Amino acid sequence: MNRVFQEGKKKGNAILVRQPRDIDSCDALVIPGGESTTISRILVNSGMYDVIRERMKNDDIALMGTCAGCVLLAKEITDTKTDVKLLEAMDMQVERNAFGRQKESFERSLQIKGFANPYPAVFIRAPIITKIWGDCEILATSGKEIVMARQQNYLALSFHPELTDDLRIHRFFLEML
Repeated sequence: MNRVFQEGKKKGNAILVRQPRDIDSCDALVIPGGESTTISRILVNSGMYDVIRERMKNDDIALMGTCAGCVLLAKEITDTKTDVKLLEAMDMQVERNAFGRQKESFERSLQIKGFANPYPAVFIRAPIITKIWGDCEILATSGKEIVMARQQNYLALSFHPELTDDLRIHRFFLEML
């Protein structure tokens, strides 16, 4: 799958990444929601984990992680019994499924730093960012819980922006390139 898009002055191709070599043509990568253990295993077993880490080391890729992707971007996880191999991109700690099981899914309007109007965030078995340090910056909270953070060209979200018609998060990510 390859889709051409244009957003303002930004032009590009959105591609489905299935193999390590697919990442070579990417300026940015979105790590989606799903199950963080499974995504971690796929990244490691396919060799994509090493390619992403090398691109991070060379500081030549932007990353956005939504839900499970948020977990993978963290340097620490509260669940010490998990075998999730984190990408360690951001100075943050996360707790998986912190908002409860799938039946506790919800939508909530969020105030996001830099956005004039609230954003309709969809939370499904969502993680929370339990702490940040270093250059990591909080962009949104839900009550007292951190649900969106940025560090340089990395963006972590506890929620699913792809489940709304509001494209502001995606535009924000493109502006980070």
